Amino acid sequence: MKWPLEVDARGAVLGMPPSTFLKRYWQKQPVLIRNAFLDFPCPITPNDLAGLATLDSAPSRIVRYQRKSDRWAVSTGPFADDAFGKLGSRDWTLLVQDVDKHDDDVRALLDRFAFVPSWRLDDVMISYAVPGGSVGAHIDRYDVFLLQGQGTRRWEIDVSPNPDERFRDDAPIKLLRSFKATHAFDVRPGDMLYLPPNVPHHGVAVDECLTLSIGMRAPGGAELLATLGGELLQGSDALRYSDADLRERVSPSEIVNDDVRRVRQTLAQTTALDDDALGDFFARFLSQYRQSVAPKPRRKAPDLTPGTRWQPAIRLNWRQSQAGVRLYGDGCSLACSERVARCACGEADFAWIAEANSEERAALLDIWKRGWVQACR
Repeated sequence: MKWPLEVDARGAVLGMPPSTFLKRYWQKQPVLIRNAFLDFPCPITPNDLAGLATLDSAPSRIVRYQRKSDRWAVSTGPFADDAFGKLGSRDWTLLVQDVDKHDDDVRALLDRFAFVPSWRLDDVMISYAVPGGSVGAHIDRYDVFLLQGQGTRRWEIDVSPNPDERFRDDAPIKLLRSFKATHAFDVRPGDMLYLPPNVPHHGVAVDECLTLSIGMRAPGGAELLATLGGELLQGSDALRYSDADLRERVSPSEIVNDDVRRVRQTLAQTTALDDDALGDFFARFLSQYRQSVAPKPRRKAPDLTPGTRWQPAIRLNWRQSQAGVRLYGDGCSLACSERVARCACGEADFAWIAEANSEERAALLDIWKRGWVQACR
């Protein structure tokens, strides 16, 4: 490792300036940040998490490990209120996703990660584990910050070059067939382990514990291309394969290199977008990517005062297009000013509302009635 694998933050979250973290560690190497949150009061209790696991709107799973047979079992929620009392005192984990959509204190933690673009933040998944509880050795294809909220968890990681990424054939989740740890850490409340994509890791609860997983969104190339292709299919089909330079060939049934070259040219021309068009597509894509809740339209107008603050009810982002600022949500976009967009995304309050012009007020009303935002409590 080029940089230390362990630092003491003394409550500074990263233990270094964000620019240093991004340059040294981001998507490059793991780092355990001791005391990222000093005297950390976990914003949720095991009972709170169990309550969320009974809801349809909070995706949840229970992962159980059968130690004698080396077998894994997974159950998906929502769960009945009495489901957890039947699981025993060892070797199981409850995982609940999108906890930040249900708990304002958990959501507030995301403000501490403002050094990455907000559209990169996916969700806060929280796991509760009894002693021995684990989800097995695995890899994630995205960046993740693992913040310890309660109890102690032992993390093992493999930072060797070219680790074995083959998966077990007999497990209901993607678990590594072979895992050899190069480093191990016991993490306690307030400690945070950062892992870039594709680092094999394995966490096991030493005692009853809660771990908050702040995951980053990283759309795959295939996902982007499939979505873009779907949009292109709805457009004009005037651009077609052409072969004005066609030459006679020995075998009429053979596909030759010139045919392949023409196909490549056709595909390249079909998907050729300028930066503004590609930016518009990407912003709309992100406003729907892994969206777990649908907006709830309203009829009543919002109550806006200088101290009012909004937070997104769905995934929102904005960009400066050639035609001006556009706010994106639920796969759609609308024109607005930058200060309207930033307020909708939860970056600022309405200290300027008294001087808002008619277009800004109309945009705010539209955003509110679409159900894209909600008032902070």
